[in-house]
Amino acid sequence: MKKRQVSNLLALAVLSYLSRQPMHPYELSKTLRNHGDARSIKFNHGSLYMVVQQLAKAGFVAEQEVNRDGARPERTVYQITDAGRAELRDWLRELVGEPQHEYPAFVSALSLVAALTPNEVVPLLRARLVGLAEQRRAAQEVIDTSEAQGLPPLFLIEEVYRLSLLEAESVFVTEFITKITDPEKGWGPMWAAGHGAEYVPE
Repeated sequence: MKKRQVSNLLALAVLSYLSRQPMHPYELSKTLRNHGDARSIKFNHGSLYMVVQQLAKAGFVAEQEVNRDGARPERTVYQITDAGRAELRDWLRELVGEPQHEYPAFVSALSLVAALTPNEVVPLLRARLVGLAEQRRAAQEVIDTSEAQGLPPLFLIEEVYRLSLLEAESVFVTEFITKITDPEKGWGPMWAAGHGAEYVPE
């Protein structure tokens, strides 16, 4: 993967929205939230302002004007530069076309899960299934509501992807529970024995 001058994915979103029209950071923040980007990209006002400054330093955005609305503080409007448009397109091509090794927290937990007993893990996994079901419901609601409002499916593709991941994880967690609890071949007794404990089926 290419080393980026500004590697925070929030910068990619900023470049994308500035490619449509110049904005000041407060307007960018409002646009990101209105479009549901907070579900995909973690940010707050402070991190957004910092990213805009980093993009400006890298030459990807530039000040267009400074304006004042009544008694409010001055706001600097930024526009994307030609270098910024090139960076946006190159970065997107890379992210879409080249798989990356990521480090999800759940994968990290799974790599260390044997430190808990199966008697602890099974209830936790069942609780996770409940949480996943709620997240799936919320993602489906976003899709259904947006489609009902006439939003083209292309602009919902990240929600469709998120829903697919949630469904796949639910299947995995269900199968993991079965691998632990199966009366004949389950890992529970052997796992518990490693802790000097007895496996107690639910």
